Amino acid sequence: MSGYDDRDGVIWMDGELVDWREAKVHVLTHAMHYASSVFEGERAYNGKIFKSREHSERLIASAEALDMPMPYSVDEIEAAKEETLKASGLTDAYVRAVVWRGSGEDMGVASAKNPVRMAIAVWGWGAYYGDAKMQGAKLDIAEWKRPSPETIPVHAKAAGLYMICTISKHKAEAKGCSDALFMDWRGYVAEATGANVFFVKDGEVHTPLADCFLNGITRQTVIQMLEDKGITVHERRIKPEEMADFEQCWLTGTAAEVTPVGQIGDYKFEVGALTREIAEDYEKLVRA
Repeated sequence: MSGYDDRDGVIWMDGELVDWREAKVHVLTHAMHYASSVFEGERAYNGKIFKSREHSERLIASAEALDMPMPYSVDEIEAAKEETLKASGLTDAYVRAVVWRGSGEDMGVASAKNPVRMAIAVWGWGAYYGDAKMQGAKLDIAEWKRPSPETIPVHAKAAGLYMICTISKHKAEAKGCSDALFMDWRGYVAEATGANVFFVKDGEVHTPLADCFLNGITRQTVIQMLEDKGITVHERRIKPEEMADFEQCWLTGTAAEVTPVGQIGDYKFEVGALTREIAEDYEKLVRA
């Protein structure tokens, strides 16, 4: 497969569709130097973007958290995504919307004089963890930790927050793992590099309290699915050693969807009935 910069198709940029290969920014773009960028990852199923409006609303909230005034409303973002999806010719696809501070008068830390820009790209993207959907993903435990809310806007889907995700995932893959699990700055279980985590014990579900990381849209969807089934969900702080007593585990995220986990560090889990049921029900929901 060709690189992501060398493909046929179009990308929506600043209000118009441009040729995929011509969707470019200047090397002095502020976001490239100072991470002044936020984004959303979304999936379309059967031609419809799942939870599209919620993603657009979060994109604007993330931009506001980074002091980037959005040039587009939710309705305008929705229309742009639909236009780009239609132009792609795909019905099942990944949708990436990104907002950033472009190049302009400012080239220091401050960027208020630089324009806020936006782009939307659509492409085909299969299972994020490959065959882990059947076998259960294997996760490393990251050496880095999710930061305190006092250090950065942790609930924004901001590019800068993903740097420790990149290096942690690289280390995990070098060990033969699919991903890495973070603890938070206090030492509690937090999330994977691009997905939230759930555990099962005695028929009840436990998931880390989203007080210092992104409260994923897929996470919220799955919690509602579980509660609709009458299954007790505990959103709480989880100590790492508690993983020894959990029976099942799965990850949730737009890219990951619902992916079973077979191992985290030395802790092992079965790909059990509830995990499979939730994965299957989620697949039915997004394609309904």
